[in-house]
Amino acid sequence: MDLAAFKASLAAAEPPAGLDLVLQALWWDAKGDWAKAHSCAQDDKSATGARVHAYLHRVEGDLSNAGYWYNRAGRTPASGPTAAEWESLAMELLGR
Repeated sequence: MDLAAFKASLAAAEPPAGLDLVLQALWWDAKGDWAKAHSCAQDDKSATGARVHAYLHRVEGDLSNAGYWYNRAGRTPASGPTAAEWESLAMELLGR
C-alpha cells in the first residue's frame, strides 16, 4: 500500500485488513481517535511502536512523555509540525 491508498482508506470506518499495529495507530490518529491510536502504539513493544507512541504523546501535547518514548525509540524528539511527522512516519512504515 502506498501513502495515497493509505490516506484514501481513511474514508472507511475501520483500518484496512493486514495493517500492523503502528500503521493502525497512525490510521486511527488520522481519523481523530487518539485513544484507539494510543492503544495500538502501546501494544507494539518494538522501537517503531515507541516512535509512534512518542508522536502520539506529542500530538497530545505531553512533551515530557513524548520525550521518554522518543528516547526509548532511540530517536531525537521531533520539532516540526505534527502533520509532517505523521506523513513521514506513514511513508516510512508503508515502505518497509
